[in-house]
Amino acid sequence: RFIKQSNKILGFFNLCVVLLSVGCVRCPCRNISVKPGSLKPRTVPTRYLGQPSPFTHPHLIKHGEVTPGLSQTEYELRRHRLASLIEAQADRLGPSVSSSTHVVIVLSHPTRYMTNDIPYPFHQNQDFLYLSGILEPDSALVLYGKGRPDQAILFVPRRDPGRELWDGPRSGKDGAAALTGIERVHSTEELGVVLKSLKGTTLWYDSSQPTHPRLHQSHVAPVLETGSMPQSLRPLIHSLRAIKSSAEVALMQESGHISAQAFRRTMALSRGEVDEAVLFAKFDFENRIHGANFLAYPPVVAGGNRANTLHYINNNQIIKDGEMVLLDGGCEYFGYVSDITRTWPVNGKFTPAQAELYEAVLEVQRSCLSLCSPGVSLDHIYNTMLALLGRQLRQLGIVKASTSDADLLKAARRYCPHHVGHYLGMDVHDTPELSRSQPLQPGMAITIEPGLYICEENDQVPKRFRGLGVRIEDDVVIQDKGGPLILSREAPKTIADVDIFSTSGFFFLGFS
Repeated sequence: RFIKQSNKILGFFNLCVVLLSVGCVRCPCRNISVKPGSLKPRTVPTRYLGQPSPFTHPHLIKHGEVTPGLSQTEYELRRHRLASLIEAQADRLGPSVSSSTHVVIVLSHPTRYMTNDIPYPFHQNQDFLYLSGILEPDSALVLYGKGRPDQAILFVPRRDPGRELWDGPRSGKDGAAALTGIERVHSTEELGVVLKSLKGTTLWYDSSQPTHPRLHQSHVAPVLETGSMPQSLRPLIHSLRAIKSSAEVALMQESGHISAQAFRRTMALSRGEVDEAVLFAKFDFENRIHGANFLAYPPVVAGGNRANTLHYINNNQIIKDGEMVLLDGGCEYFGYVSDITRTWPVNGKFTPAQAELYEAVLEVQRSCLSLCSPGVSLDHIYNTMLALLGRQLRQLGIVKASTSDADLLKAARRYCPHHVGHYLGMDVHDTPELSRSQPLQPGMAITIEPGLYICEENDQVPKRFRGLGVRIEDDVVIQDKGGPLILSREAPKTIADVDIFSTSGFFFLGFS
């Protein structure tokens, strides 16, 4: 129910950004306006903040940007679009809700520790990052307003020379205000006091699984105890995150480009028998050295029969000469991720059986990619994938020629036990609140990843296919015209291209 309303807003988003940049008062969207001067330019402090700034990282971030590639205006519009969705949702809940004062609370992630005082690398709560651009832990964003919560308050950790000596610089109130353009900024310890002062009658907050347990317990829980049950916020934010702006697509294109090049160079390293750990290290290295912040998830580097374990991440076995390797990996590039899978023989030459199975999956994948257009759902593409895989199984002789259509679908589910794809964006399995049955819209990013997995113990199939597992996965942005934009198109996929890159040696290793 949120998607229709958000689409009305999102359809004009890129136009809004352009118009605002030339001083337009009101965007051609329902109730979305940014008054001239509401984003008052401030000089970013000439010191290190808690994240990159135009002063300290001019090679990464431009003046007017909060995070690389994303401007203050874009973040401001995201908050206004959320306010519009809340306003529309409140109208449906009745006059008592629609006319009330709304208070929206979004918390950051905390720092998490692997042991004692050794922290894991920090990764921000994507919903908080989407609305604020703040990359520091222990922060919060509050939106409030009567009928429409379009006033923003940001909370960040206070400057503390003692902690900054150990943990690094903090933005502080002045740095956060200058970087984000949000005028009202408090220290995080003031969150509870400010929430009580707002006296909101309708609270929008996801309390069942707090993203920051300590801030929830100390500052938010006391407010919840005195009021009614809060309205869920996550579905609204996810409906906005699902449709990418042109700036977001540009970041995803770079993420896809970096990982596709990493696949090329990793293929070039596999010249016969090779350790999975070596391919893992090569793939990680190539992503990072060409601009990725880090890998988007622990990659699958599965040689031989291990490709039939869908979430195999041990990556510590020897891949024998003549076996295939399935590599499922991607990177994160300033908040946006790629998720690509390729399967290839480590010696560069497909055996006849490997080629048969690979071409069957590739043909199905191409057909599924052709369906990636507005109005089609991921579930529809999935059902099509099952039907096409069933036919391929019959042609390969893996199931009998007399198998009925219903039994072909069962066989397809058995040999490909996962969905055809998922939403993609700031997270690998992005916006999980969104159903895969809803129609795709321009700007949505998805994966298309059919596969066939035949365990070596399966004595019901021809012997030549046993122990083979193939998956081919591409990242796709839905477009109004011209077919889908395939972000991972540079990763070798045809047998001819795989043969070129996996037998090319040092020319493609990155030393040329």
